[in-house]
Amino acid sequence: MASEKKTFYLGAIDQGTTSTRFIIFNHNVEIVASDQVEHKQIMPKEGWVEHDANEIWEKTVLTMKAALKKAKLTPADLAAVGITNQRETTVVWSKKTGKPLHNALVWMDMRTKEICHKISGEEGKDKIRARTGLPIVPYFAGTKLKWLLDNVPEVRKAADEGDALFGTIDSWLMWNLSGGTDGGLHLTDVTNASRTLLMNINTLEWDSSLCKLFTIPPNMLPKIVSSSAELFKIKVPGLEGIPLSGVLGDQQAALFGQTCFEVGEAKNTYGTGCFLLLNTGTKPVQSSHGLLTTVGYKIGEDEPVYALEGSVAIGGALVQWLRDNLNMIDNAPEVEELALSVPDNGGVYFVPAFSGLYAPYWRDDARGVIVGLTRFANKGHIARATLESTAFQTCDVFNAMEKDADVKLKSLKVDGGMTANKTMLQFQADALDIPVILPEISETTALGAAFAAGLAVGVYKDVDELKEKWKERSVFNPAMEVEQREKLFTNWKKAIDRTLDWE
Repeated sequence: MASEKKTFYLGAIDQGTTSTRFIIFNHNVEIVASDQVEHKQIMPKEGWVEHDANEIWEKTVLTMKAALKKAKLTPADLAAVGITNQRETTVVWSKKTGKPLHNALVWMDMRTKEICHKISGEEGKDKIRARTGLPIVPYFAGTKLKWLLDNVPEVRKAADEGDALFGTIDSWLMWNLSGGTDGGLHLTDVTNASRTLLMNINTLEWDSSLCKLFTIPPNMLPKIVSSSAELFKIKVPGLEGIPLSGVLGDQQAALFGQTCFEVGEAKNTYGTGCFLLLNTGTKPVQSSHGLLTTVGYKIGEDEPVYALEGSVAIGGALVQWLRDNLNMIDNAPEVEELALSVPDNGGVYFVPAFSGLYAPYWRDDARGVIVGLTRFANKGHIARATLESTAFQTCDVFNAMEKDADVKLKSLKVDGGMTANKTMLQFQADALDIPVILPEISETTALGAAFAAGLAVGVYKDVDELKEKWKERSVFNPAMEVEQREKLFTNWKKAIDRTLDWE
C-alpha cells in the first residue's frame, strides 16, 4: 500500500524572504498540509539586509517534519520534493565544517553599489547584458559574493584554501539535504544561476571571463543542473530517502506553477512588489525597454525556456504604507472597502516612486507623488488611486514586454497576496483590456516546485498533464470603454512625469 501512496503526494520547500514553508500536495493538486515558520531579518546598517543561513536550514527541516506530521504521512509517502527559493540571496560556507562564513546577503541588500559602479566603468551597467541578460546592479548575487570575498577575511582565506562554497539559498539547502559535510552535493539550477551575473545565458555555463571580471574563484561555484531532474535522495534523519527532483527560483516557480508553457503566456505575482514574467521560448530575448532576460525553466535534457521579467517595486507595500504611515486603514483588506466608497478615482493618481522608478523607466531621481488633488478628493479616492497604481505600473511593464517580445498577450494569469482584492483585479483587466485569470490554487510558487519535482519522477507524464491539473478559480474580463481607458493612461503618464528630477 505504501508503494501506491508514493505517487500521490508531492512536497514543496518554499523558502522565502521572511519565512520558510513546506507544503504537501496530493496528485490532484490539493493542499494536504503545510507548515510555516518565520526567520529573523538582520539589518546591521541602512540598506544592509542579512539572514542567518543556519536558521533557515534548521527551520526548513522543522517545517518539513511538522507538515508530514500534520498530514499523518511518512517520508516514504512523498514521491518527490521540490525547492523554490528567494532568488539572489547569497551564502558562502565552509566545505569542511558546513558552517556559513558570514550571514547571507539578501537580494534587497544594497551594500554593493560602489562595486557595481566600479565594474560597470565607462561602458555602464549594461556592459555584460548580452551574456547575462542582466544589468550590473546590487540586486544580483555576483556582486554580493564579490563583497564577501573583498570584505570578510574568513571568506577570502577559505576561498584561497579551496574550502569556500558559494550558493544561492537553493544551493545551501541542497548541499545540506544531500549530506552536508558527509558527501553533500554542491548544485544550483539554471533559473537561480541566471541571477548571479556569472552564468552565460546562452550556454547555461559559468563564464570564466565573468568570474574574472568579478574576481570570483570558479571552484567556489556549484554545478548547474536542470529545474526538473532526479538529483538525489534526502539524507536528513527523519526525512531519509525522499527524492529531491525540482528546483526553481521563486518567480520562475510561479511561472511554472501557472503552467505558462507556451510562448506569449505570462503571469504576474502581486506581493510587496510585483513580478511579471513572460515566456519567450527557447531563445533568449534581449530587452531594449529595461526588462531582464532570464531563464524561465529547464526540464531534464530539453532545451531551456527563457523569459522576460519586469518588476514593480511598490505594489502591496503601498497598502501597508497607507496603514502604517498614514493610519488611513487598520488592516490591508480595508483598502478595498474604502476604494469602493467612491465610484472612481476622482482625478487622483498615486505614483509610489519611493525609491525611484523601476521598469521600464529606471529613474533613480524619481520620488513618489499624489497628484490631481482638489477639495472634492477624500480618502476613498486616495485608496482607489492606491489600488489603481499597482495596475498602472503592471501595464507599463506589460507594454514593454509586448514591444520586446513582439507578441500581443491575450490574457494574464495572476497570483500573490494582493489578488484577494477583487476591485484591483477588475481594474487590472480593464486597464490591460485582456482577461485576468486567478487560479484555484493561490500558492503557485510552491505548486511550481511540486510540479517540477513530480514531472521528473514520473508522477506527471508531461507538461500537458500539468496544464490539465491547473484550474482557474475566476476570470476578470475587461469592461471599460476605450475612451475612458485612454484618458486614464494619459493622466497616469502626466503623473509619472511629475515624479522626475527630484534629486
